Amino acid sequence: MHGGPSQVDTFDPKPQLARFDGQPPPAEFHQLDLQFTDVSKQKLMASRQKFDRYGESGLEMCRGFERLSLCADDLTVIRSMHHETFNHTPGIFLMNTGEARMGRPSLGSWLTYGLGCETQNLPAYVVMNDGPLKPGPGVWGNGFLPTVHQGTNIKSGPSPIGNITSQPELAGIDQRRTLDFAQWLNRRHRDQRPGDGNLEARIASYELAFRMQSAAPEAVDIRRETKTTRDLYGGGFGEQCLVARRLVERGVRMVQIYHGCGGGGWDTHGDNHNRHVSLIQSIDQGCAALLTDLKARGLLDETLVIWGGEFGRTPTTEGTNGRDHSPYGFSMWLAGGGVRGGQTIGTTDDFGFQAVENKVHLHDLHATILKLMGLDPEHLAHRVAGLDQRLIGVESRHDIYDLLT
Repeated sequence: MHGGPSQVDTFDPKPQLARFDGQPPPAEFHQLDLQFTDVSKQKLMASRQKFDRYGESGLEMCRGFERLSLCADDLTVIRSMHHETFNHTPGIFLMNTGEARMGRPSLGSWLTYGLGCETQNLPAYVVMNDGPLKPGPGVWGNGFLPTVHQGTNIKSGPSPIGNITSQPELAGIDQRRTLDFAQWLNRRHRDQRPGDGNLEARIASYELAFRMQSAAPEAVDIRRETKTTRDLYGGGFGEQCLVARRLVERGVRMVQIYHGCGGGGWDTHGDNHNRHVSLIQSIDQGCAALLTDLKARGLLDETLVIWGGEFGRTPTTEGTNGRDHSPYGFSMWLAGGGVRGGQTIGTTDDFGFQAVENKVHLHDLHATILKLMGLDPEHLAHRVAGLDQRLIGVESRHDIYDLLT
């Protein structure tokens, strides 16, 4: 959710915000060390969202999630997510790569590096976005890992990847024989330059591109689905979720969808309430359909679904009706992949400024994701300049695997 959804307007209800609406926070909160936010000079802004309990578990979320609320017993909401990065670009890099600077491998790259690829006809790691992503493709890059582990950005429809279809001028030419000759030349070139990972990746990409000419258009063509299934997902974001399900079925290891890349997205510095109403409505059907469809097909147990943004937002007002960035305590949810649903993990303080109980750092979440995928987060590493580099950094992390499963 590009821009940073507000936790107090989605999955972390705060009755105290309504009680103190428009007032400065109580004095005991004035000393909070929050970058760019002087709590003593801020005024609290109550959420105008209404919250209810849903499912047998009684999981609380805002009423705007009309369809997702029906999946409440499949969700684990982490309300105590936190990290240290306040701005969008470094926050997006941190969320995706474990570091606030560019040049590191993304989570998807680490997963494909550790797990390999289940399909020979599609990329192992696919990315979709609904507009320009400001940090650029580096957030799904391979960093120092072999180039074959970078993400592939695709679109829905009959032409998912540019230049993937056979060109008219090649009609009648045996593409397989032509490619075999080109690859023979490429391997001769490579053998004279041992250790060049980029050459290896380029050779592999030619082979993958050849196979994808038939596999990729079919995989993302939602017209092959029944009308009932298409209606379940709806349009826009829902169509991307349907493509994601089709890709997962065909062996793609990781699919990432960026929502809200155009028009400010979830970055609600102004008109926070109305924009959240609209944004929630735009994703509600797709999220619910994805979980429902995966479950009906017996895929949810082996497919981990993760929802969240690069950070959350302040419980205080910015301007007259907006909220500023806040990485100190925000919400994400997980479903499937062996996760026990219908629960919340961790809490923020009475107003939602920062995580206070069962705090889950971003690195802890990354460690947990790797563990859920059967990988050892402490030992999944790649040696660079004499150091074993890891997604979770150099320190040991406290994963929440036991709380989730």
